[in-house]
Amino acid sequence: MKGFVFHGPGQASWQDLPDPGIKEPTDAIVKVGVVTICGTDLHILKGDVPEVRPGTVLGHEAVGEIVEIGGDVRTVRPGDRVLMSCITSCGRCRFCRDGSYGQCRGGGGWILGHLIDGTQAEYVRVPCADLSVHPLPAALADEDAVLLADIFPTAYEVGVLNGRVRPGDTVAVVGAGPVGLAAIATARLFSPERIIAVDLAPARLEAAHRLGADAIADAREAPGQLVDDLTDGLGADVVIEAVGVPESFELCTRMVRPGGHVANVGVHGRPATLHLEDLWSKNVTITTGLVDTYSTPTLLRMAAGGRLPTRQLVTHTFPLEHMEEAYDVFAQAADTGALKVVLGGERHEVAVPEA
Repeated sequence: MKGFVFHGPGQASWQDLPDPGIKEPTDAIVKVGVVTICGTDLHILKGDVPEVRPGTVLGHEAVGEIVEIGGDVRTVRPGDRVLMSCITSCGRCRFCRDGSYGQCRGGGGWILGHLIDGTQAEYVRVPCADLSVHPLPAALADEDAVLLADIFPTAYEVGVLNGRVRPGDTVAVVGAGPVGLAAIATARLFSPERIIAVDLAPARLEAAHRLGADAIADAREAPGQLVDDLTDGLGADVVIEAVGVPESFELCTRMVRPGGHVANVGVHGRPATLHLEDLWSKNVTITTGLVDTYSTPTLLRMAAGGRLPTRQLVTHTFPLEHMEEAYDVFAQAADTGALKVVLGGERHEVAVPEA
């Protein structure tokens, strides 16, 4: 088979690899149908995630068909079309029993494309398959389902739910990349008074407006002032950080109101300053988190019912073997307008988001 292999910071290639095989009786082997690239993959290529060893196949988001299962797998069988979750769950450890699958201590957590070979390949070995793949409803297309492997549960759980978005809130989302856009879409489920999107790229701000942002702000043009103007100087009830750089985190802590919530979603590769000299008296709650994907079954039902704007986030599609080109397009999003880049499937033309 072929896969996209990390060789060190700034180095990766689409190359020949041995086919994966069953190692544990709880494993499944999946033939990849559709796969996508995550901003976290770009962080890995930059060297921000040092535990990823050279020689690892990248990727943690894919849809495919079960081709082989271990003797202990009970919930899927060969021929099933499944979503591969970005999080693997053993189902037995303390954290999995609490639904905190991202913190699994039984060989799971975020391991695909991180600690073991991932999904950007023709075939994938998925450990703990009973709890780590999700059978897909026939009504849900692969290109829609693949966005539920990571960005929608991440935005919903780590951003919207951790941020405790409530009806009537002012919600600011800093970063209108794929996860930020998914946060806008899922925050709308809770009927906030307004959603404010902040980004540097005009194309991403336009996408944020299409997906439900009531106001947009260029990050270079005093977005905090816009938040103050819209809230009579109080600040936002919930601020979701969806970039992963120190400047955006610190901006979030300046925009939140006293008693508000800052929900950090972004993957940070550098230290950020926590200005406790300003925050200590403001009763602000700051949350961080790795997605647990406990919401994936619910989101799958919503997507199958047409309640999530998944396809609107897909801007480019490629054949699977064009992985290197797809990475270039995704990495140059400011120039290409890329939001979510999807590889594989039967359609390989560029998809235009709905207006």
